[in-house]
Amino acid sequence: MSQVWDHQFVEVNGVRLHYVRQGSGRPVLLLHGWPGFWFEWSHNIPALAERFDVVAPDIRGFAYSDKPDLPPEQGYTDAVIAEDLAGLARALDFERVSIVAHDFGAAWAQRFARAHPELLDRLVLFDPPYAGVGGRWFELPQIFESWYMVFHQQPWAEELVGASRAATERYLRHFLRHWSHDTDVFPDDEIADFVEAYSQPGALRGGFNCYRAALRAAAQADNSPIATPTLVLWGTADPILPFAWSDRLGEFFTNLTFKQMDGLGHFMHREAPERVNAEILSFLGG
Repeated sequence: MSQVWDHQFVEVNGVRLHYVRQGSGRPVLLLHGWPGFWFEWSHNIPALAERFDVVAPDIRGFAYSDKPDLPPEQGYTDAVIAEDLAGLARALDFERVSIVAHDFGAAWAQRFARAHPELLDRLVLFDPPYAGVGGRWFELPQIFESWYMVFHQQPWAEELVGASRAATERYLRHFLRHWSHDTDVFPDDEIADFVEAYSQPGALRGGFNCYRAALRAAAQADNSPIATPTLVLWGTADPILPFAWSDRLGEFFTNLTFKQMDGLGHFMHREAPERVNAEILSFLGG
């Protein structure tokens, strides 16, 4: 029998957020990245929900949440999204939460950790973009992987990628499979779910706006060390966040547990869910 998901909505900071919720116990938020939405956690939610109250939201601008038509530097910064996360926790009557995140989700989680340490219990990050990466995104040869970040700055990017459903499918498929060490981890029927999510009105723009906001607001970033107990899992086969970039984690996380995840790529929670779920449960005290 296929999994039945509990879809819910809540209004936070004037934005209606969609989320999936399952389980009971201490609350855990699962934060997707780009190109993602709540569904990328579908192999993790059931196992984690056996011990925790698991909430997997679509962040503003993505999939089935609202996509406010605001300038990126006003509506899509990590500071704005951190406030959405704080509002979500309070709306669900959570006194404290743990967060599991990767990609953009890990960047938003770090901002939340700095802005609201009183709301955060523990932090689990996969291959996180963090301040220690510095300018390595755009050095040779990495620029050949990071080109899309520049492309997403263009005002016509969403029009081009969204010109047809086939164009959207080809673009998303490239990243979902290329960033995964196991290129079969996203079968065609699941890629169709991603295409549907990113075909929602404004969803391509919302995701691209996060990249626009990140580059425009980089000078205002808060890079102070995070004291929250943090587990970082870093895959050795991630092409967009190479393992070598883990070298400065200790400067930015003062209570760090670090584990090398051999043979795993950017979507490690899809590639090896049982292995990753076990690490999460162990660290969160499940």
